[in-house]
Amino acid sequence: MENRVGMRWTSLLHNPEGVNAAYQGNPPDLRGVRVHEVTLQVEGPTLKLRLDLPEYPDRPPRKWAVQKFNTVQIEISFSGLRSVSLGGFKSEISADVSITEGDGVNVRVTAPGVHLQANAATVFISTLTAYVDEA
Repeated sequence: MENRVGMRWTSLLHNPEGVNAAYQGNPPDLRGVRVHEVTLQVEGPTLKLRLDLPEYPDRPPRKWAVQKFNTVQIEISFSGLRSVSLGGFKSEISADVSITEGDGVNVRVTAPGVHLQANAATVFISTLTAYVDEA
């Protein structure tokens, strides 16, 4: 998702190379993502979001194509966590995620009945994988 000054969310990542390579430099916006996990860790302190990206790459990495994967999952880590608020949670979450710059990095996750907002020093991709989603 583009933020107020028109930058893509990947431009704020400490390590955008993997996701940019998987999507040939054009990763999808973070609208309508399936949220699997929200984790808070004291080390950092860190907030981690594990989610499925809303689109699969047109030309996926060979190892993904060979295994006939159809879904990309990432774990985004927000380290140096300064603030976090969470309201509501449920078992199936399709959300819009916004990552913007401003006094570090801000993240907002919004879905019906779910709201998460946080501010951290840095953001990076801690895991980038693919799998077969039978749904």
